Amino acid sequence: MITIRERPISHWLPITKKEVEQRGWEQLDVILISGDAYVDHPAFGAAVIGRIIESEGFRIGIIPQPNWRDDLRDFKKMGTPKYFFGVTAGCMDSMVNHYTANKRLRSNDSYTPGGEAGFRPDYATTVYTQILKKIYPDVPVLIGGIEASLRRVTHYDYWKDKLFPTILEDAGADMLVYGMGEQPLRDILRLVKSGVPLNEIRDVKQIAYLEDKPVLPHDTWETIELASHEVCLEDKIKYASNFKIVEVESNKWQANRIVQKVGKKTLVINPPFKTMDEEEMDKSFDLPYTRLPHPKYKNRGAIPAYEMIKFSVNMHRGCFGGCSFCTISAHQGKFVASRSEESIMKEVKQIAEHPEFKGYLSDLGGPSANMYRMKGKDESICARCQAPSCINPVICSNLDTSHKPLTEIYRKVDALPEIKKAFVGSGVRYDLLVDDFNKNNTDGNHDEYMEQLITRHVSGRLKVAPEHTSDATLKVMRKPGFKYFRKFKEKYDKIQDKHGLNQPLIPYFISSHPGCEEQDMANLAAETKDLGFRLEQVQDFTPTPMTVAEVIYYTGVHPYTLQPVYTAKTKEEKQNQNNYFFWYKNEFKSWIRQRLQKLKRPDLAQQLLGDVNPNPKKKEGPRKDYTTYKRKW
Repeated sequence: MITIRERPISHWLPITKKEVEQRGWEQLDVILISGDAYVDHPAFGAAVIGRIIESEGFRIGIIPQPNWRDDLRDFKKMGTPKYFFGVTAGCMDSMVNHYTANKRLRSNDSYTPGGEAGFRPDYATTVYTQILKKIYPDVPVLIGGIEASLRRVTHYDYWKDKLFPTILEDAGADMLVYGMGEQPLRDILRLVKSGVPLNEIRDVKQIAYLEDKPVLPHDTWETIELASHEVCLEDKIKYASNFKIVEVESNKWQANRIVQKVGKKTLVINPPFKTMDEEEMDKSFDLPYTRLPHPKYKNRGAIPAYEMIKFSVNMHRGCFGGCSFCTISAHQGKFVASRSEESIMKEVKQIAEHPEFKGYLSDLGGPSANMYRMKGKDESICARCQAPSCINPVICSNLDTSHKPLTEIYRKVDALPEIKKAFVGSGVRYDLLVDDFNKNNTDGNHDEYMEQLITRHVSGRLKVAPEHTSDATLKVMRKPGFKYFRKFKEKYDKIQDKHGLNQPLIPYFISSHPGCEEQDMANLAAETKDLGFRLEQVQDFTPTPMTVAEVIYYTGVHPYTLQPVYTAKTKEEKQNQNNYFFWYKNEFKSWIRQRLQKLKRPDLAQQLLGDVNPNPKKKEGPRKDYTTYKRKW
């Protein structure tokens, strides 16, 4: 049960008609529909967007998790907004939220009270928008959030196994905001307030819309045309080529406008804003959040996603890793946007006032725990850069990878009397801490950071993500060679031994990723076995829209080279790869031996199974038993 601090209901944004009337409002300016329960916290997108709209002087209401199945009264309860409806599927793509990598329906939903499933539809953004357009055909609809953002152009949908057009076409929305929405939203709000209808706005950055008329050249932005949706349906190579353009332009400060024909219409995607600076980040995080779920949920059970982050602090956004399977850079951007130290410390003190806080912060982190304040030394170089990753295949010499600002924050948080322990729960990007890989470490600050991290901020175990051991697979993943994980582990163990600690590393791995063949998985099992790991749960690859790996999965070629890349697709191929993780279980040993013999790799069978004790009555010697845990998505 969630304990809610006694506060006036007016401290939350209104989610019922009664709460709107209590504020003395006859009509709302904007109504936001969300697939998540309403948690008034900066980690929840609907709360951030709602508070920004409020800060611009608008009357805003939220309809969280409306019933889309029956009489649709939830969509009608607040009436017609003066300016527009906003729609978001929530903090996750609704299909990733609903289904496993094997397309099995999940039994829970972390963004719903009690973790109960079934409170949002598949393709939630599209379903919500279509309902609104049916009830209020003349009211503009603005869509955003990760589902809309990653589906803004022609994209492959793994769950239907087909290409979809831009979500604007299927949903019927008037405008889409992609990426982190604070900057475009503020411009949009000021324009509609001045009398410009939402569906006539065309010159705001970081928006997309469908145009019925011919698209004219822009006074400021150059225009790049993608292969049309219809061409992509017929030609997978054209689809792959489109992706490279979209990824490059999404991560440039001096980007071009993108257009794509969709039937008789033209999709227009305006260039993104430059990454938010500290002042802009602080402005977003310092809004008057209650940091609590709405009191409406107090008798419905805890909201798992909230329970996970309620005592954590998000210090930055974005990731310059550019991993092929990850959507972080596709949505948040490859350039890191960091908060000021003052804003972070202010939030830590706010958390300390929470009625349930016992002195332990669960996370001081971000998408990657240790990228805080990392950026280009010369921004003019970054402005021209087209590389999708700043650290693959090598770390850019222009990237400042100093961990000193982060180490200083850890120490200042530790010094607060209200804080007993501040843990780092986010995954650590270990390659930034290996000197052989990161040549930018010139003053030893990485070693200082590791000492501070390991001795003060590890909660029993430390999460890292080597993802694979095969160099060929890691190259497709845009990840460093596994040898750097070995070097990191050596360094990690040395510091642990120095301080008498026993905090196991928890490495994450992916099976069935593009570029991974069955022998690669056998190798992975053998190498991790040699390091003392027994892998109990792993992440099976899921092709999510707007990722390199998704394009390879669908087209069979890499979008940057257009060269073929093998991908396990059938249930049998995927299961075969997964089986190798469980070499230590009796039910898999015979299968692994026979399979490796068939693959003409008896050497791997010997390496993986040769030392397995054939005599069940004789006990094996002691071994370190490290376990990996399934990552949270």
